[in-house]
Amino acid sequence: MSISQFLALFGGVFLLISTLVLLIICLFFLVECTAALLPIASWHRTHQWQDTQVTVLVPAHNEEVVIRSTLEKLIPALKAQDRLIVIADNCSDATAEIARSEGAMVIERHDSICKGKGYALDYGLQFIESEPPDVVVIIDADCTVYPGAIAQLSEYAIATNRPVQATYLMLRQKNSQSSKDLVSQFSIIIKNLVRPLGSTRLGMPCLLYGTGMAFPWSVIRSVNLASGHIVEDLKLGLDLAIAGHKPLFCPEAKVTGYLPQQLQAAKTQRTRWEHGHLQIMQTYVPRLLQQVVNQKRLDLLVTTLDLCVPPLSLLVMIWSVLMTCSLLLGVLTGVWIPVIMVIFSGLCVLMSIFIAWSKFAYQDLPLHELLTIPVYIFWKLPVYFNFLVQPQSLWIRTERDKT
Repeated sequence: MSISQFLALFGGVFLLISTLVLLIICLFFLVECTAALLPIASWHRTHQWQDTQVTVLVPAHNEEVVIRSTLEKLIPALKAQDRLIVIADNCSDATAEIARSEGAMVIERHDSICKGKGYALDYGLQFIESEPPDVVVIIDADCTVYPGAIAQLSEYAIATNRPVQATYLMLRQKNSQSSKDLVSQFSIIIKNLVRPLGSTRLGMPCLLYGTGMAFPWSVIRSVNLASGHIVEDLKLGLDLAIAGHKPLFCPEAKVTGYLPQQLQAAKTQRTRWEHGHLQIMQTYVPRLLQQVVNQKRLDLLVTTLDLCVPPLSLLVMIWSVLMTCSLLLGVLTGVWIPVIMVIFSGLCVLMSIFIAWSKFAYQDLPLHELLTIPVYIFWKLPVYFNFLVQPQSLWIRTERDKT
C-alpha cells in the first residue's frame, strides 16, 4: 500500500468515525428537545423549608451597578432565620457598601493570586462552616430572582438531598431589536431550559449553569469549589455527579439576567462560556467515560453525552465542515456513508431547533429571525478561532451595562 493510499484510508476512517460521533450527539440533542414536550408529574410541595435555615451566597466582583437591584428582589424572599451573605471579592468599587446598606451581611475577600468565582464561593462556605445551614443557595449579583424561586429550590433540595438547578435565562434588553440578541437568547433557551427539561422528563440529571443553584450542606461540602476555572459552575456540577450527587432541574424556579449590550462585553462573556465549555469537554469527557465503566452508571453516560452537545453555533459549524469533507470523500472515492450520516445529523439539528422554537420561543423570536442564525455564527467565528490559537484560561468579569 502506497503512502497516498494509506493516507486516503486513514482519512476515510477518521471521517467515518467523526460523522458517527456527530450523528450520536445530534440524535441525543433531538431526544432531549423532544422529551421536553412530554408531560411530567407535578411535584407537590410540602413547605418543609419553613422550618429550615437557608443561606444565600452572592459572589460579587465590582457589581455596584447591579447589586442593589438584585438584593431588593432577593431579600423579601427570605425567612427570619435565613441569611444573605454577599462575598465582595477583590472589589475596588462600592459593592460592599451598597450591599450593607440593603441589609445584607458582607464579607470581603482580597487575593490578587487566586481570582475567580470558585474561590469566592469557597471563601463564603468557610465563613458559614461554624454554623452551617440546611441549604446553600447561590445567586449571581447581576440576576433577578423571581418570586418563590428560593423556596422552590430550597424545598426541592431538602426533599431530594441533591443539588438543584433553577431555570436560568438570559434576556435581551427591552430596547434591543438586534437579531444577534434574539438568536443568542434563543440559544440560551435551548441550552438552559429545553435540554435540561428534556433530561428531567427522562429521569436523568442536568448540568449546572452558575446561578439559581441550591445544595444541601452535606452535598456542597463534599467537593472542592476553590478553583479559578472560567466555567466553575459546569465543573462543579460534573464533580458532584461523579461523586454521586446528581443535579436536578427545577423548571418552576426562575432566575434571569440580561445579555450585555456592549459588543466587547458580549464577546468577553461568550468567549468565557465557549472556551470554558470546550476546555471542560477536553478534561471531563475521558474522566466521565472512565467513571461510567468503574461505577457502572448509566446516568454518567447521559451526562457525558449532554456535555458533548456543543453550543448551537459551533454544532452548525462542525456539521458544515464534516459535510464538506464527506462530499469530497464521496466524489473522490465513491464512499457515501459519511454523507448520509451527516445529512441525518443535520435533520436532527433542524428538527431540534424547530421543536424548541415552536414550544418555547415562538412568541419572542419571529420565524424569519431564525434565518439570521448564519450571521450569528459568523459573529462567533473569532471566538472559536481564538480557542485554537490562544484559549482563554483566566476568569474575566463581563462589564455590566449602566442602568
